[in-house]
Amino acid sequence: MKDEILKIKENSLKSIKSCEDLNDLNNLKVRYLGKKGELTLVLRKMGNLLPEERPVIGSLVNEVRDELNSLIEEKEKELKRKELLKKIETENIDVTEPSKKVSLGSLHPITQIIDEVSEIFLGMGYEIADGPEVEKAIYNFDKLNTPPDHPARDMQDTFYITDDIVLRSQTSPVQARVMEKTKPPIKIICPGAVYRSDSVDSTHSPVFHQIEGLVVDKNISMTDLKGTLEMFAKKCLGEKTKVRFRPHHFPFTEPSAEADVSCFVCGGKGCKVCKGEGWIELLGCGMVHPNVLKNCGIDPEEYSGFAFGFGVERIAMAKFGIEDMRLLFENDVRFLKQF
Repeated sequence: MKDEILKIKENSLKSIKSCEDLNDLNNLKVRYLGKKGELTLVLRKMGNLLPEERPVIGSLVNEVRDELNSLIEEKEKELKRKELLKKIETENIDVTEPSKKVSLGSLHPITQIIDEVSEIFLGMGYEIADGPEVEKAIYNFDKLNTPPDHPARDMQDTFYITDDIVLRSQTSPVQARVMEKTKPPIKIICPGAVYRSDSVDSTHSPVFHQIEGLVVDKNISMTDLKGTLEMFAKKCLGEKTKVRFRPHHFPFTEPSAEADVSCFVCGGKGCKVCKGEGWIELLGCGMVHPNVLKNCGIDPEEYSGFAFGFGVERIAMAKFGIEDMRLLFENDVRFLKQF
């Protein structure tokens, strides 16, 4: 049996060394070392040996197996290296050949504005809050000091899913949810899509985007609101931008105001963008109504706050000189690729 093992060793070493193909090498491995390989068949005959011969033959078989495995491993590396070199020589790439044209997209103007505004407020220490677009009426209206008989709750203005479920008409419900779960100080912005029953025209859409902001803490005043909005306007629309406030009414703030910014196109002289007025209406704002704080579990005797909100489309249209809101939703690549 010893002579048989040595003969297998001699033949296998010779075959492996002369092998020039990875598939042939794998076949040789199976032929000599596989479950039905020549060396394995020898081991099965060890039961016929004398007890004193078995350790000697077993040791020899293991020695031959280790030598074959080592040689096969080295040969495999050698053949793979040769194969790689051959590919490098035969599969050259012509880097001067024109490549296929790849069309790259870009961020939508609305997304650009949301990202820009978010970065400004994040830099001022705000956090971004999110909430459901299909909202409970209690968060969309009741907690925001808008009782059942308020005109905003009419079906002509609001999309109702059921009597108690609506498509949110502003992102203010996010503020209510945050106030309900978070102890002041609170400093958030709430960007997202909102829905109102408006007819589609150049300045109206049943779906649009808002960004609202909320700050609640001790000793918050109208001065904090004005300073915040002035800083935002200068960062977003230019350092020379001026802000003016006009008295207004919102059910969830008291006192309330509309904030206008000086036209960043004409500098306040009057142009088609500002319709000759020199000012562009930017957003609504005010001090959070005490009833809203109470409804959300915050003591208005201890805390105060301010809130503001604006339409993203309005800023996009003003900033990019877009005269028809419908262009922002029609997905015409010829229009969108300008941005």
